[in-house]
Amino acid sequence: MEVDQLFVAGAISEIAAEEWDALHPGLPLLSHAWLSALEASGCVSSETGWQPFHLVLRSGQRLRAAMPLYLKSHSYGEYVFDWAWADAYARYGSHYYPKLLSAIPFTPVSGPRLLAEPDDIAAQALLLDGLKQLLQQHQLSSAHILFPEGQSQHLLQAAGWLRRDGVQFRWENTGYASFEAFLTSLSADKRKKIRQERSKLIKAGVSVRRLTGEQISAADWDFFYQCYCNTYQQHRSTPYLNADFFKRIAETLPQHLLMIMAEQEGEPVAAALNVYGSEALYGRYWGATRMVPGLHFELCYYQGQEFCIEQGVRYFEGGAQGEHKLARGFKARPTCSYHHIAKDEFAAAIQRYLQLEAAHISEYVDELDERAPFRRN
Repeated sequence: MEVDQLFVAGAISEIAAEEWDALHPGLPLLSHAWLSALEASGCVSSETGWQPFHLVLRSGQRLRAAMPLYLKSHSYGEYVFDWAWADAYARYGSHYYPKLLSAIPFTPVSGPRLLAEPDDIAAQALLLDGLKQLLQQHQLSSAHILFPEGQSQHLLQAAGWLRRDGVQFRWENTGYASFEAFLTSLSADKRKKIRQERSKLIKAGVSVRRLTGEQISAADWDFFYQCYCNTYQQHRSTPYLNADFFKRIAETLPQHLLMIMAEQEGEPVAAALNVYGSEALYGRYWGATRMVPGLHFELCYYQGQEFCIEQGVRYFEGGAQGEHKLARGFKARPTCSYHHIAKDEFAAAIQRYLQLEAAHISEYVDELDERAPFRRN
């Protein structure tokens, strides 16, 4: 009889790629190649505050379940903001960091977090038990699981973890025959505005190319990375990802990459990088060397929507923040995260805060739904 054992993997490379990828439903951002590129490039490491701490359940030699897990020494790159919680710990003379975090680094994308066969609920429950054991063993303040979906979310709810609600924006391809068919579903003023934005770009001499996989040249990658860094510099911050990371995913995940390039007067002026699978396109990174009115909307929204229509991709995940996405056909959709706080007194205070916050989030989603840009019958 095979015995179940829990382990901590200090690097994703300690787990075979085919074993890891067999446990999740083909999500490129959760793939072994993506997580490996983050670690091998040094973007994710103990030095950057993201120490790999992946939780693994083996039954004999077989990988039965796993969880992407990190020991965090800060809260950057998470998109679920708990700085106030850390501040409360500090005021009471306690340490909030390090903490345990299950997420895709720097990526607010929903998906499974307790990776196992869909009907192996027992294995997923063992991962949760193992997570609590790690908290006690290392005397950590808390564990956080960000943007879980499906069975992972149901198990966390049943286990009594604290739920935190959030909002993201998603566009759905309902079977549009063309981008023009999508536009006809919008109200007249929104439809007119989008056409005007696109027309102004053409008049400004801007041309756009969509490149996938091996169509993306080394020069394209170099220019994209320049644009990517520009975006962070404009916000006076440091990029999370380095050039080596993008080089690695170009080699290992070309079939999931869409790069959109804009040119003006024969020179590249902007670039956006998306990641896609069979079910969804994920808008990720963008930047420009020259600001042209409407360029951001074209590269980050309209071109992605056209791609989804042409390729039969159902969803375009626009990520968090940006109410301007509503006018481009995106809808608000609720997201969540789950949190286990080791100290009861802090857990009770945070739970009260989350209940109040959830009411405000619900009102906000209702308000966004009322502002939906679609024609009303």
